[in-house]
Amino acid sequence: MTNDIDQQSLKNAFKLFESGDIAKIEIGTLKSLQQIHQYLFANLYDFAGQIRDKNISKGGFRFANALYLKEILPKIETMPQDNFAQIIAKYVEMNIAHPFMEGNGRSMRIWLDMILKAKLKEVINWQFVDKNLYLQAMERSPINDLEIRTLLENNLTDEIDNRDIIFKGIEQSYYYET
Repeated sequence: MTNDIDQQSLKNAFKLFESGDIAKIEIGTLKSLQQIHQYLFANLYDFAGQIRDKNISKGGFRFANALYLKEILPKIETMPQDNFAQIIAKYVEMNIAHPFMEGNGRSMRIWLDMILKAKLKEVINWQFVDKNLYLQAMERSPINDLEIRTLLENNLTDEIDNRDIIFKGIEQSYYYET
């Protein structure tokens, strides 16, 4: 962890699961992503759970223009999520949109696992997903999602209620951001 915000947000992520509050969040909607973001970053960022109104970029990649988010996000929300390929396509599109000023990746990986758990009875065992391979695949995913889809598919597990897999996965998710 690099700072106090990351440490507190990680505690919030653990609390989201330990409290059972995760079960109260609907699956695969923009509202659910906002609820996750709000839970992780409440009292840390004044924009927790709020759709950004400024343009952002990372590593030379510009995410969706803030002016178009109100139009784009409802379309992403309605994308099908009936099989693994569709779920990853939706995840990639939400990543391109990057609806929040900060904390998108951490929120979206929990959101993705919630969809996978509900629809396929599987989650990603993030502790085995190499950080560099993941970040490279995500960078290339707007052009072709085969690489990220393959990487994540190779690390699926049906141990959807295994506390160690869930919590080690959350820790790994935070490591991706450092």
